[in-house]
Amino acid sequence: MQPKIKSKVVCTDREIGEVARVIVDPLTRDISHLVVKAGGLELMVPTEGNVSAVTDETVRLNCASGDLAKFGRFHREEFVQVQEVEIAHLERHLDVTPGEVLVPLPLLERDLSRRSFFTKFTNAIGAVLALPLIFPALKYIMYPMYQPFNNSWIKLGREQSAQTDIPKLMKFQKTVQEGFLKREFEKSHWVIKPSPELREKIYAERGGEKSLEFRDERGNLLWKNRPDAEVVVLSGKCPHLGCAFRWRKHRVFGQAFVCPCHLSIFDSTGKVLDGPSPRPLDLLPTQVTAGGEVKIIDMEFKAGKQAQIRIV
Repeated sequence: MQPKIKSKVVCTDREIGEVARVIVDPLTRDISHLVVKAGGLELMVPTEGNVSAVTDETVRLNCASGDLAKFGRFHREEFVQVQEVEIAHLERHLDVTPGEVLVPLPLLERDLSRRSFFTKFTNAIGAVLALPLIFPALKYIMYPMYQPFNNSWIKLGREQSAQTDIPKLMKFQKTVQEGFLKREFEKSHWVIKPSPELREKIYAERGGEKSLEFRDERGNLLWKNRPDAEVVVLSGKCPHLGCAFRWRKHRVFGQAFVCPCHLSIFDSTGKVLDGPSPRPLDLLPTQVTAGGEVKIIDMEFKAGKQAQIRIV
């Protein structure tokens, strides 16, 4: 007769507890250990040499209760239920329901850190071997993301259409390369034909002669606006969060650039009069051809920053 779960466990001197679980040897398909719950502990008692008799309700051990310390403690994480393993006809050899019938986990299954190390090591070797094949494809796909800034000149409009000291909105079509696709959309900037006094204020507001210089991503001088330029072009994006703004009459400041999104207000030089904008309106590289055509390098700068940081 096989020991059953919930059977009383009796030593030679007294009753000590009950059978909480049984452990099956997956090779012999016999019960190899009893998990005895005694005094709040779960002890693993080998059946061979320790079980003297088994009845319907009782399992008798051939040792005294004082000798229980020689048995090791039960660790649940080292075992798995019989139902979770595929061992053919194992259930036919057992008569221990209801309760947990366990089989030991293989040593490799217990050592998860060792398994995960070898798994990661194998994956790393695979990645190294695959890199020479993948790198050319990744380089081809990602190249458009790391192209240098577009510093080509774009036609914006004609100088003659602007009036002295009065900003004029000029629109143009711009083509942008996004990955391997080209997209065309409309943009606009503000053109001012400044008087000498206004031109001086525009540059003074931005640090004098330094505001005339524009540099590429390597820090090399790309372009320098003429100090006596016929026109000045202000970016059409608010430095606060990149919103569009308009030149309109304001009840406090008179004629001013007003951004309706967050109420940043600028005068005709681009100076911040009110609102959250962290810097004046951005100047753009500008030149005027002999025929009076205004050209720019269309730059965009990071919004919300006090310093000008080019992003396009």
